[in-house]
Amino acid sequence: MQRHVIVIRPDAPAKPAPGAACNGCGVCCLAEPCPAAMLLTLRRRGACRLLEWSDAQRRYRCGLLTGARRPGGPAIWARWLQRRASRWIAAGSGCDAHLEVEAAAPG
Repeated sequence: MQRHVIVIRPDAPAKPAPGAACNGCGVCCLAEPCPAAMLLTLRRRGACRLLEWSDAQRRYRCGLLTGARRPGGPAIWARWLQRRASRWIAAGSGCDAHLEVEAAAPG
């Protein structure tokens, strides 16, 4: 089993079980960008640059879905992308991150 360290906000919700509803834990996007983000950010490893934290909701959100992290270009392109991003990342389909999460050792 390969180990990978990601930094998660301590007030983020715990990762749900695979198949359970997404709760904004951020584990999947902090581990690696999705294919849509890879295409837009040209980054294949590390935390997704489109991921954002919502203080009001106390959860992570996809910047493509919120519209806060739109790529440059015409507004019509950004709206088209936002509508499709939900489908591309399978929003609403349940957690598909088959990752085990461990808390860091104190110290």
